[in-house]
Amino acid sequence: MSEPLHRVQRAIRAGTEAPRLEVFTERQFDAIEPLRRLPGEQRRAMRAVAQVLPFRVNRYVIDELIDWSAVPDDPLFQLTFPQPGMLAEADLAAVLSAMDRGDRTALSEVVGDIRARLNPHPAGQQSLNVPVENGVPLPGMQHKYRETVLFFPAQGQTCHSYCTFCFRWAQFVGDKSLRFAARERDVLHDYLARHREVTDLLVTGGDPLVMKTRHLADYLEPLAGPRLAHVQSLRIGTKSLTFWPHRYVTDDDADDLLRLLERLVRAGKHVALMAHYNHWREMETPMAREAIRRVRDTGAVIRTQAPLLAHINDDPAVWARMWRTQVALGMVPYYMFVERDTGARRYFEVPLATAWGIYREAMQQVSGLARTARGPSMSAAPGKVEVQGVTEVGGEKVFVLRFIQARNPDWVQRPFFARYDENATWLDQLKPAFGEKAFFFEAEFRRMQAERLQAN
Repeated sequence: MSEPLHRVQRAIRAGTEAPRLEVFTERQFDAIEPLRRLPGEQRRAMRAVAQVLPFRVNRYVIDELIDWSAVPDDPLFQLTFPQPGMLAEADLAAVLSAMDRGDRTALSEVVGDIRARLNPHPAGQQSLNVPVENGVPLPGMQHKYRETVLFFPAQGQTCHSYCTFCFRWAQFVGDKSLRFAARERDVLHDYLARHREVTDLLVTGGDPLVMKTRHLADYLEPLAGPRLAHVQSLRIGTKSLTFWPHRYVTDDDADDLLRLLERLVRAGKHVALMAHYNHWREMETPMAREAIRRVRDTGAVIRTQAPLLAHINDDPAVWARMWRTQVALGMVPYYMFVERDTGARRYFEVPLATAWGIYREAMQQVSGLARTARGPSMSAAPGKVEVQGVTEVGGEKVFVLRFIQARNPDWVQRPFFARYDENATWLDQLKPAFGEKAFFFEAEFRRMQAERLQAN
């Protein structure tokens, strides 16, 4: 178990040698001692899944977060280690067969085929979101919504550990054609300068906070100058507060990182760490709490978000406790997402009706300070669609939906209705209610898709 927080702080002040990040991938599977306690057939299946979906975990997660006495049901084990059910039975059998034969060519072909069927870039990430100027796509950027630009710095396209549900799994499998990444900071800054409508920059990945602070500063410090004064908010998407809180406490450049955040706050920017928390246990270690405290002391805000996931947090009590803990630690609950239609979604997805019920029950258990979390929200191709409820209108049972954000700002906050379907898990599985042939936005969205196809 971790030391009490005061001992962590005392050790830091005394200059005790800081722990180093020790990472394990599929190649080091056998070096993860607790895995040896699992049945051999289970380990074999886990390795097969790790051929298809990326696997990376670190010593802190293994030693501090996972309850090995509760494996395989432990939620943090499910969050970080591949599970046999993440692949269809036929796909798992095909991978195992190629592995058993030692046929690397066949294994590569099988894995490539499976990945292609796992929808590696959902919601038009490559086909619709990458900005094009003068007929040239700008790599490593996405501009889906008018006010917000996403940027993928090349040095941040990995994570301290990988989440098994990750919708950006394709970033990590070694196929350059599937990756978003950019090294040219000037391309980002020039694009922002030309687009005065952009008020928010979201630096994402991977995890930007795997980067050394000096590299991160190259991308971020120009935001403090007058040329980019219209970019009011900086968001940094990160799982580091869970997977490596030492980044803010004991890493060699931890203090440099905190000073960078402070400088941006003093320059008048709203700085937000968009922290991914999937379970309340991620916030329980003294190191995690010290990291949260230090970030908050810079003036940056920590906003929290996560998808609703079978096997990990499909329980209103888990969400209620997670939100209450976040508020107690000074963080702001922000989003409950619906698991995206990519990767291992077949293992993690929860029907929309169930998701709404979990959200509603969790909200009933918390105070108003935790009710800032929006959801359940689908980050679909047209925009972020929130399930607002299930009701009956004119004798027809329906989902009540709305856009929280959209490709066309005019769609935002417009309620619309879908026929109730207890099994539907995503927007494209829903049908318009009341005999309508299409949702109100569909014709315009198809025009957008056609125009982008022509532009490309």
